[in-house]
Amino acid sequence: MAQYLLSVHTGADAQPAEPMTPEQMQQSYQQMQALEEEMKADGVWLFSGRLTEPDVATVVRVSAGDALTTDGPFVESKEHLAGFYIVEADDLDAALGWATKTAAIIGMPIEVRPFLDTSHA
Repeated sequence: MAQYLLSVHTGADAQPAEPMTPEQMQQSYQQMQALEEEMKADGVWLFSGRLTEPDVATVVRVSAGDALTTDGPFVESKEHLAGFYIVEADDLDAALGWATKTAAIIGMPIEVRPFLDTSHA
């Protein structure tokens, strides 16, 4: 089985025009919990995480052996990484199936990328 990163991307274009009501937020949270339980029951869920807004990020660079830090995201963009799942699936089609379920619940794009298999290196 291969491991895949399902990354959740958000931004101005991905946000609904109207903010969710508390009831809608609760329903969305319950749907995400149910999806994660389904992933765990099927043995594909390895790890997931939700991220804070990109304006609280810190970027670390090394120049001439010195660490330099800057506030804010690495890339200035309208879109940013909002969260992720790491799943183990039989193939890309199976990973795309989980990404489809996730995107349907949260209404945001999901990028699917396989982890590089270094076991044969």
